[in-house]
Amino acid sequence: MNKIQVGFLVSYDYELLKNAIPPIYKESDTIFLAVDKNRKTWKGEIFSIDPMFFEWIKKIDTDKKIVIYEEDFYQPQLTAMECEVRERKMLANEMGIGNWIIQLDADEYFIDFKNFVTYLKSQNKFLKHPEKHPVQISPFLINLYKRLENGILYVNEASKVMAVTNYPDYKFGRNTKARIIYHDSVILHECLSRTKEELIQKFSNWGHDVDVNIDSFIKKWETVNDTNYHTMSDFFYLEPHKWKTLEFIKADTFSDILTNIEKTDKIRPSAFFIWKKNFGQWFKHLFK
Repeated sequence: MNKIQVGFLVSYDYELLKNAIPPIYKESDTIFLAVDKNRKTWKGEIFSIDPMFFEWIKKIDTDKKIVIYEEDFYQPQLTAMECEVRERKMLANEMGIGNWIIQLDADEYFIDFKNFVTYLKSQNKFLKHPEKHPVQISPFLINLYKRLENGILYVNEASKVMAVTNYPDYKFGRNTKARIIYHDSVILHECLSRTKEELIQKFSNWGHDVDVNIDSFIKKWETVNDTNYHTMSDFFYLEPHKWKTLEFIKADTFSDILTNIEKTDKIRPSAFFIWKKNFGQWFKHLFK
């Protein structure tokens, strides 16, 4: 028990795991890849995985810590979000209650996972009776918005993500509605920095499929660039005002993106912000 268990839900964007797995490999005890055995998305669409991807997994898994977990995750009588919650709970049970349950998406790349794991281990008291003291640990996402020829646009305010819990009673996506403990660790989220075709596939098959006006979003996404981004606002695909503005950095490669974003002074929430949020959560759940 008290292990660092990391799980990914594997679907049509599985190739992104080649960026997501290496940063968390060394510090993880086990890495679970949840794959629908019939290769269906939560909307029932068929996807395929190149056999060479599994060869890549074998090649990088030098410590034999990667587990392929296949099940019937798509249920036609359920909505896409209900399928997502069901799969996350099934995966969490495989990962084992009594451990830190970390669920990441294929397009989420941890920066300094070692530091984050050190923090989690300092909070192992929450693993003794997790059902009595459920918590969620939230690092922050840096959301990449659009790749351009000479760089990338990203959302200039980090957003919380309930990536970790001690008690995976998921209610909506990864959210258990339990007390949140914020930590200033950062995850690079290749959320929207894809091709138009990939974005349409993403929006059509994920848990929020009924919540997104795809046509309206794509129109703005196609229009914004490195010369006009500062004249536009409200970029989030669910509630536009939550992503108020974008920033631009020059970058030729994915490695450049990582390096240049880390150099900015805007990627990590301040210590006071973290303290204020954590005090608010502690007080909110004090009498629950």
